[in-house]
Amino acid sequence: MNALILYQSIRKAARADFSRSPGPGGQNVNKVNTKVTLRIDLNDIDGLNENELVRLRETLSSRISNTDELIVTASEERSQRTNLERAYVRMEALITNAAKVPRLRRPTKPNRAAKEARLRSKRIRSQKKAARRIKHEEP
Repeated sequence: MNALILYQSIRKAARADFSRSPGPGGQNVNKVNTKVTLRIDLNDIDGLNENELVRLRETLSSRISNTDELIVTASEERSQRTNLERAYVRMEALITNAAKVPRLRRPTKPNRAAKEARLRSKRIRSQKKAARRIKHEEP
C-alpha cells in the first residue's frame, strides 16, 4: 500500500456532505452547515490490493453501509473547513490501520522466575489471611 497514492485516491474519490452540527457555537450552529459526512466507495480506493480490501471490510464493517461505502463524520469544530480536514485525516487513518496485517502472536510460557514470584505472592497472601482467623485453643 503506497501512502501517497492512497492519500490522493481518498481526496479524489470521497464525497462530502454538509449539515447542521449539534453542540457549541451559538447562533453559528443554527445558520451554518459545519458537520461533515465523508463517504467513499471502497471499490474507488486506489492503492489497495484484494487482501487489504477484505481486511478493511472485516474490520470496519460497522462503518460500511449496504452500498459498500465507508462513512466518516466530523462535527467537533465550528469551522466547516476544519471539520472537512479532520474527516479526511480520520478516514485515511481508518483505512491504513485496517489494511495492515496484524502481527501473529507467538505463544510463550511464563519463565521460572515468574512462576516463583506468583507462588511467593500466593503464599504471602495465604499467610496474611490465616493470621486474621480466630485461633481456637484445644484442651
